[in-house]
Amino acid sequence: MPSRVSPIDRIRAEIDDRFGDPNLDLAEALEDVARLSVRLALQTVLEEEVTEFLGRDRYQRHDSTGEDVHRGSRNGHSNLTIKTTSGPVTLDRPKLRGCHERFTSKLFGKRVTRTKPLEALVISAWVRGLSDRDVKAMLAEALGSDAALSPSTVSRICRRLKDDFEVWKKRDLSDFELDYLFLDGSHFRMHADARAEPVLVAYGVGPDGKPVLLHVAAGGTESTDAWADFCEDMVKRGLRSPLFVASDGNQGLINAVETTWGRALRQRCLIHRSRNVIAKVPVEHQDEVKLAFWECFDDIDADPGQDAVDEAKRRIGRFATRFRGQFPSAVDAMEVDTAALCSHLRLPREHWRRVRHTNLIERTFGETRRRVKVIGRLPGENTCLTLVWAVLERASAGWNGVTATPVTAAYLTRLRADLYDPPSPDLTAMPLT
Repeated sequence: MPSRVSPIDRIRAEIDDRFGDPNLDLAEALEDVARLSVRLALQTVLEEEVTEFLGRDRYQRHDSTGEDVHRGSRNGHSNLTIKTTSGPVTLDRPKLRGCHERFTSKLFGKRVTRTKPLEALVISAWVRGLSDRDVKAMLAEALGSDAALSPSTVSRICRRLKDDFEVWKKRDLSDFELDYLFLDGSHFRMHADARAEPVLVAYGVGPDGKPVLLHVAAGGTESTDAWADFCEDMVKRGLRSPLFVASDGNQGLINAVETTWGRALRQRCLIHRSRNVIAKVPVEHQDEVKLAFWECFDDIDADPGQDAVDEAKRRIGRFATRFRGQFPSAVDAMEVDTAALCSHLRLPREHWRRVRHTNLIERTFGETRRRVKVIGRLPGENTCLTLVWAVLERASAGWNGVTATPVTAAYLTRLRADLYDPPSPDLTAMPLT
């Protein structure tokens, strides 16, 4: 990376590299990102301190009015290593020259050698969204009173992070052509004396096979109205109808999908359904039932389309015959909305395993919830949404898409035409009366 790239941008590039590393699974990537995010938080605060001290940003020239605060300029960086609960962190400490007075970092002043619970500030991987008061209080707790930051520095850091999300959530979506759309929600405590409330998320995969995060919003509940508003917001911003929509079994979500994109193929997440089925089976039999569940959908040799769907339904029938006597509740759960369990089998075979679940959102939500336990309740709705967006936006850079080839593209084009532009009846062939 060029030497003139800022230390902050270099750390962000390292975070992106972790998520893009095919040799790391998501959990490993997030652990690495947690450590890098501690470094990012500290480096950002340090750079903001220097900006405030000099009165101008990096590479900005002196004020021609002569009103620069200290007149000096940046002169490279030196290494600074501090101890954190994530291990030693090495920062690029800015060096200055030509200043009227010496720069002293409030963050790394005298006797500040250990961060203690700094991860509570950045919530490990996610240094976004906390209020000015929260950031200042957590820094003071982590680093001692010597590390107190000026309100303007804290405000500038938080404003920059929140502004990113505000711009993102209002962006035009008309340039996105979706084949696949994935919808899911997860609950977080974001208001005092209130229950956990859902954050609704959508991401999609287009003809290039690459995943893209589309929308993050508070739901209040996961009702039909809440999900319908969420979907309609994307439509109003120009999102075109997807070919295929995957979700869990929340009825409000299903109703909203059928109302908004009624012609799209609707897929029930197989991972959610497997959990529902297995939960109704005694522990000593769960491995057997789990294996039988996945045998209904794996290794189907029939051609994609109705043949593959029919084969899966025959296997579901055999599953029901085998277990109905022992576990009738599990069989009842298996037989709900079976058509939606098999929708992925109408797609190109290469895509079956990748699109039959919403697990990418689910796994990332799991990491988010685990880390949010550090602080209990998030300090407000905007903070929660910014946090979840930051996590998913970073994580989505490492999500695997689908294999896109001319053959799969042609197949999906034909399927879309069948769903959205079915041929009109041949009126000339109808009998006259």
